[in-house]
Amino acid sequence: MAGPHEQRSPLRDRADDSLLSLIGDVPQLVKNLIVAELDAVKKYIAQVAKHGGIGAVAVIIGLFFVFWMIPAFLAFLIILLDIWLPLVASAAIVFGIGLVLALVAFVYAWFRRFRRIGQIESPMAAAKADAAIVKEFADEY
Repeated sequence: MAGPHEQRSPLRDRADDSLLSLIGDVPQLVKNLIVAELDAVKKYIAQVAKHGGIGAVAVIIGLFFVFWMIPAFLAFLIILLDIWLPLVASAAIVFGIGLVLALVAFVYAWFRRFRRIGQIESPMAAAKADAAIVKEFADEY
């Protein structure tokens, strides 16, 4: 028989254990469950922060290109294109390139970062699943 300070394997068959030893193990099992749930919450928050942070940076980059398109570089491109095209066409081409870059940043943020937040398993869902398992087990007895 294991001593009071020995750690029992959770994978062994507990059919031969006495009722008192099983009841005595309940506080440790509940503590382990609570610690595991808190660790899951920490991991969930870290993943949400990571995807949200990277997505927010991508949005900031997109907004930079939409509103501030680096005026000196854009003026240079317009003047360069004015050599071959009319001035209005040159300006439209440079504006279109800036708009495409902004759209690419927004699409990246939405499809690659923000939508992943919804795919991360919520700790509340895991806790509900654990509660359902315990309830099902309790209903058997």
